[in-house]
Amino acid sequence: MATSTDPTLAGNLAQATHVNVPVAESTGTTVVSEGSAGNDQVVDVLNDLLENARDGEYGFKTCADQVEAGRAKELFASRAEGCRVAGEELIQLIRQYGGEPASGGTMSGAMHRGWVAVKGTVGADSELSMLESCERGEDAAIARYRKALKETLPADVLAVVQRQAEGAQRNHDQIRDLRNAARARS
Repeated sequence: MATSTDPTLAGNLAQATHVNVPVAESTGTTVVSEGSAGNDQVVDVLNDLLENARDGEYGFKTCADQVEAGRAKELFASRAEGCRVAGEELIQLIRQYGGEPASGGTMSGAMHRGWVAVKGTVGADSELSMLESCERGEDAAIARYRKALKETLPADVLAVVQRQAEGAQRNHDQIRDLRNAARARS
């Protein structure tokens, strides 16, 4: 809490209005205090990534449900769980910065999952087809992380976003390599 000896703007406001104004700790070069417009931007970025994580979770689950191959099924289930965990981490940060977590994924993610399900229904649910679909989904995820990393974010948020972006890149690369192997077998 800001105190009468606090030299910050929030501290001065608290002293002038005789109220306690919460002040967030700065862990990096960007200082963002609770309730500021900066928090709205941080929450928007985090909610965009939360929707992205949910798209990944739901997409990988859809692929796991559609594909028959054991190795691919295990991989997709594992990636779905990884996306779920990433989403939970983002929810904590959104709440920490005073926001309300988004309630679902994106429309484009839902459409992509619908397409994967249709392909499965008509018998186009080969391992290669599912890997290609997952790779397209990971391309979209990487683009969203790159966009987020261009924003000015507090150090704690930046660290999480950077780590998750690296994870999305690893997911993409592993899926791409498996897709290439599946192509070679076809």
